[in-house]
Amino acid sequence: MILLDKQGFLSGNSGKATSGINGSLTRTQVDLSIRDSVEQFYQDTLVAAKDRANTSLIKVLTYNSADAIHWLQEVFELDLSVVSRLGGHSQPRTHRGKDSKFPGMAITYKLLEKLEDLSETEPHRVKIFKNSQVIDLLTDESGASVRGVKYKDLKTKTKHELTGPVIMSTGGYAADFTKNSLLRKYRPDIIDLPSTNGAHTTGDGQKIILKNKGLAIDMDKVQVHPTGLIDLNDTDTINGKTQPRFLFLGAEALRGEGGIMLNAKGERFVDELGTRDYVSGEMEKQIKLGNGPIRLVLNEESEKNLQFHVKHYKSRNLMKTISGDQLVADLGLPDEKNLVQQLNIYNKAAKGEVEEPFGKKYFPSTPFEFRKDAKYHVSFVTRVLHFTMGGVQINDHAQVLTQGHDGNVLPIRGLYAAGELAGGVHGHNRLGGSSLLACVVYGRLAADEAASYFMNKLSSQDSATGRLQMINLHIDPTNPKSVTIDWSDKEGNSSGTKVSEAPSSEAKPAAAPAPSKPKGFKQFEIPAKEFTAEEVAKHNTAEDCWVIIKNVVMDLTPFLNDHPGGKGSIVTYAGKDATESFAMLHDDNFIPKYVSENVLGRLKGKTPLLDI
Repeated sequence: MILLDKQGFLSGNSGKATSGINGSLTRTQVDLSIRDSVEQFYQDTLVAAKDRANTSLIKVLTYNSADAIHWLQEVFELDLSVVSRLGGHSQPRTHRGKDSKFPGMAITYKLLEKLEDLSETEPHRVKIFKNSQVIDLLTDESGASVRGVKYKDLKTKTKHELTGPVIMSTGGYAADFTKNSLLRKYRPDIIDLPSTNGAHTTGDGQKIILKNKGLAIDMDKVQVHPTGLIDLNDTDTINGKTQPRFLFLGAEALRGEGGIMLNAKGERFVDELGTRDYVSGEMEKQIKLGNGPIRLVLNEESEKNLQFHVKHYKSRNLMKTISGDQLVADLGLPDEKNLVQQLNIYNKAAKGEVEEPFGKKYFPSTPFEFRKDAKYHVSFVTRVLHFTMGGVQINDHAQVLTQGHDGNVLPIRGLYAAGELAGGVHGHNRLGGSSLLACVVYGRLAADEAASYFMNKLSSQDSATGRLQMINLHIDPTNPKSVTIDWSDKEGNSSGTKVSEAPSSEAKPAAAPAPSKPKGFKQFEIPAKEFTAEEVAKHNTAEDCWVIIKNVVMDLTPFLNDHPGGKGSIVTYAGKDATESFAMLHDDNFIPKYVSENVLGRLKGKTPLLDI
């Protein structure tokens, strides 16, 4: 297996997922006495998909969700023991762990760690090519079969080819602001909104497959997420005067655990647990009425299940913790009367005493009370481009589809798609927690189908059987232990030989080759050179970005463009100590595995504290 990624660091947007992964009728749900069913999950997904629902694709997604969760828990020993309810779900089914990691990061890093280990210990089975951009498919003359890919090494600028079945999982196009932008073509009305995606999310896979006769579906269905978080110091964006190109996503778990949304008058205006398109639409109405900016507010009870999220957002100046008095002042209200009235209605609705004005059915972390001395966690939020439901058309075997000469739709042999690239899985609107699920379910399905296709080709008359008929064995009479195996093509031309030596009865079994050591890991050493904090502080720009992590001094300037969280995540700490933020997101082993060459030395007079 060969994995190609145009980035210098694996994980894509999946590593940025913040709320969790859906699963219905999982063992975790059973342990928590959550009365969910696969049928309920299926029906919830149908409702969100609306008129674009593809029942066969939705069945694959929902009916295989529990197995996907169990696979992650058992094979990769992932903690997915916390379950919450996100918008549009009739039951809590979005799984995440108790540890201090965003679930997308925890899941993708665990899988990538296993893959990278295999590429080092069993390079004959797994190879990883980074900075390698696929630029086209290799097809037969009819275009009905794919036999490999063409790719470009972005470091050397050289072009190469690889043959074999192809699984494409290149993501969506919600950051496609290129000259041939898919966003501009299909949704010019929203192209000016900020995006939560990495800048690499430019619809590469869609463009390549469509060029090679693949079919597109639902390309106009681009999900606008309601909670892009705005820097607290960015008053122009808060007040709607400017729109940055990229913003950090506020996890849907913030609303799933009881966060409420207030307009500039301190009024609720929406069912916070409605689907993303609904909540975003209601936000747009408020902005047009002049009721912005919009705040997302959590109480102390909400924070109990979101301590990591709150801490992380506060460290990035995307959330603040204030008192009740400060919240009233922040809203610009003369007193707390209106806010108290809003919350009284909300709490009565939670008890079933009154009808909730916006149809909200689920009220986590209630009562949501106002107290002058209580703590509230507040963010300014805006609508952001997040996910593309559209993509290339697939069937329920993850095969990419094309149109035959007779007009019928049929699969392109040897080509599969998974993840956000595969359109039609979510229909009109995706439920929160189903993006990671689609990656796992359709990724596993595509792998199974591609392996089966490859094995069938090997066992066909033209391959394995025919090859067996062309094998010649030659025994060297001077050395009876030596056997030469010669493969010849149909014309009788030799295509390679292999010499093997038969073991004698006295021979001892050969020792297994020692696994290769991870590059830059066990051999990693922190240079003895010391730097003062004042010296580090001088390197505080994107062009010259030094940081301190656990008393280790690093120059991360060359790594900025490869960082999956975006360069801004690092530049925020340029010239400073980034230990707390790093520890929230990464294990210490991240440094020797991925950025060992960026380590300059240690903080003067301090002992490095990396646990590796």
